[in-house]
Amino acid sequence: MGMRTGIKGAACVYTAILAFGVLGGLPLKAGAKEVLVAMPMAAENKRTAFRQSMRKLWADHVIWTRSYIVAAVAGTPDTAETASRLLRNQAEIGAAFVPYYGEAIGAKLSQLVKEHILISADVVGALKKGDDAKFQDADMRWHANAVEIAVLLNGANPNWSKEAYVEMFNSHLALTTKEATARILKRWPDDIAAFDELYVKTMLMADDLADGVIKQFPEKI
Repeated sequence: MGMRTGIKGAACVYTAILAFGVLGGLPLKAGAKEVLVAMPMAAENKRTAFRQSMRKLWADHVIWTRSYIVAAVAGTPDTAETASRLLRNQAEIGAAFVPYYGEAIGAKLSQLVKEHILISADVVGALKKGDDAKFQDADMRWHANAVEIAVLLNGANPNWSKEAYVEMFNSHLALTTKEATARILKRWPDDIAAFDELYVKTMLMADDLADGVIKQFPEKI
């Protein structure tokens, strides 16, 4: 039985008890009814909020990455400010893990995802210039960075499979490359389709990250 199913089942049991108004043959006092119902509901609400916060962080990641790609490809004046906002998101991602894994892992994760963004700028720049040698170099560093992130996550929480996360990040990189390439070539439908797919897959990853923390620290969330 999954954690969410167990919580819902517990709520049903409490509701049935309240319907009869007895617990062990004794009448429930007024305050006890609220406590019995509130306990599982509060835990589920907290976990839902945590999942939503994780989704927000990774939604910002793909949205601001796209904003950077759009600005960088067009060469608009907001490119630097957009890059700064995107890098701030990486610091926020690392900070979200600190309450559960400590300052060292949070800082390391921030460093690695910032490197991911800085390399992505090299990727976009190489694609825009049509410099295949620089693209291949940046792409190799990008994939090596993805492995580092997957290793860090797996080392912190065995619920996060190294192999699964390497695969997820590789897909993330491929779709980002596809998105940037389509925009450079003005293939707008392909550009939009790549972002849509990237967004959906990133939200699934955010859910998996949140569920991994909940499984490892059920007493905290």
